[in-house]
Amino acid sequence: MTPPGALGTVLWVILPYVALVTFVLGHVWRYRYDKFGWTTRSSQLYESRLLRIGSPVFHFGILVVLVGHVMGLLVPASWTAAAGITEHAYHVTAVALGTVAGVCTLGGLAVLIYRRRTVGPVFSATTANDKLMYAVLTLVIVLGLAATVAANIAGGGYDYRATISPWFRSVFYLRPDPALMAGAPVLFQLHALSALVLFALWPFTRLVHMLTAPVGYLTRPYIVYRSRDVQLGAHAPRRGWERT
Repeated sequence: MTPPGALGTVLWVILPYVALVTFVLGHVWRYRYDKFGWTTRSSQLYESRLLRIGSPVFHFGILVVLVGHVMGLLVPASWTAAAGITEHAYHVTAVALGTVAGVCTLGGLAVLIYRRRTVGPVFSATTANDKLMYAVLTLVIVLGLAATVAANIAGGGYDYRATISPWFRSVFYLRPDPALMAGAPVLFQLHALSALVLFALWPFTRLVHMLTAPVGYLTRPYIVYRSRDVQLGAHAPRRGWERT
């Protein structure tokens, strides 16, 4: 457990704000100076069989994990109680879905890493930045899954909404309380710290694509195709395909 002294202040007050500022300003910098690099750098053309297996499983798991974290960290326990959800029901549902989602995320990521390491063209397109991102992402997922299993399945249970969730919200209230994290189990602390490192690296990796939606496709103009043929052929062109 982290001592609530100077080290606790560094880990649970200073580091979160460093990660948050880096996350926000890093995306602004990336969008302004590296728009063409704002992409997943898809490798589907090189190999698709393993990708069709690993990618859907990983994305399904990570989406469920994301929803679970939003509910657990941002929604106070008093709100779910007011909605008629008992603490026991919330705990059982969160642990069950979290465990399944964590296993799916880790399994899908394992397939994607295996594919990236064993398929020659995909491995050749993998940068040092990608390797660092995969390593940190794997560490975050493994620590989160291990914390859930150790505390709530192998152990007697741990109510993170009484300590970690209030600390997380206190950071955004600009009143961070490191004492809330001082008593959290070590695996939960390591999971939180690794997540902060991931958020600091996020703007400089291919993970930026998660913040992008193809909204522009809804309003972009039609693509005009111009023919270079001198002869149009024996048949009249269909409506909408007239030569321009």
